[in-house]
Amino acid sequence: MLIIPVKEGENIDRALKRFKRKFDRTKTMKNLRNRKNFTKPSVANRAQRIKASYVQKLRTQEEVG
Repeated sequence: MLIIPVKEGENIDRALKRFKRKFDRTKTMKNLRNRKNFTKPSVANRAQRIKASYVQKLRTQEEVG
């Protein structure tokens, strides 16, 4: 549970913005979305390898280019 102390005379919008920022940092929504559907480890590993090769290709193009 997130606790955001609201200071005396502080604007509620500012406190809400702090809450949203803190909520994003906890990665709660990301975890919920990941748990919503199961991906097999082999599929996850394959996606990770594809992403790594893509990033590597971009880096080599940057060095050459």
